[in-house]
Amino acid sequence: MANVRVADTADESLTIALDAIEEAAQKAAAIVCFPESFVPGYRIGKNNGSCDSAFLNHAWSAVDRAAGEANIAVILGTERMEGTELRITTRVTNRDGSLAGFQDKVQLDPSEEGVYCPGTERRVFRCGELTFGIVICHEGWRYPETVRWAVRHGAQIVFHPHTEIVENEQYLPSGFADTTNSFHEKAALCRAAENTCYFATVNNAMRGASTTSAIIAPDGTLLTYQPYGQQGVLVGEIDPAEATGFLANRLRTVTI
Repeated sequence: MANVRVADTADESLTIALDAIEEAAQKAAAIVCFPESFVPGYRIGKNNGSCDSAFLNHAWSAVDRAAGEANIAVILGTERMEGTELRITTRVTNRDGSLAGFQDKVQLDPSEEGVYCPGTERRVFRCGELTFGIVICHEGWRYPETVRWAVRHGAQIVFHPHTEIVENEQYLPSGFADTTNSFHEKAALCRAAENTCYFATVNNAMRGASTTSAIIAPDGTLLTYQPYGQQGVLVGEIDPAEATGFLANRLRTVTI
């Protein structure tokens, strides 16, 4: 989990991303995941300019090269144009530097609908023997069906890149899933436990953030989390055999 600071510019976001890829590889990670729309940056609350395709192509190529050189898969929070539609997306790079594909954000937050368009498809990805899915921010918090879909299609871990607009920079949670905090981190615990899968959520390092990066086990217990507001790459070890998807696959559908 690349729990990195928010960049001031698009160019800086790429520099931070490349440094984090190198750090994650040095820590022997197989996959590194970045926050939502990290490159070139999340547009809500910022200047909503046009998508710079030239910059994105340059950044994606640089990330692919870094992934291949470091032998690490990369889940990059970014954006892309699909026809005339601007979409929040994640771009997945294989460990050899080749493109695995995109997972667009399907369920937008209401605040995003004037800027972005929703995606239309879901998929899962492979990294060695590991199958993983991706749900982006709001859809993972508010729509548990998105996580269940991935697990029912074979995902042992679901990555959850998100970003937060901080309202109170003085706020500091006392710990993960603090009872006085918002529902969000409790929801992360539920996404793992209700599907018997690993759930890996990643936010930016920001002063006053109410959520942080964490990895949660298939029984809903917290494996590890990043101290709030602290920059760095959070690394955890998982056992894919523990992610059976048992509860997700017990879901019964009925016709009404």
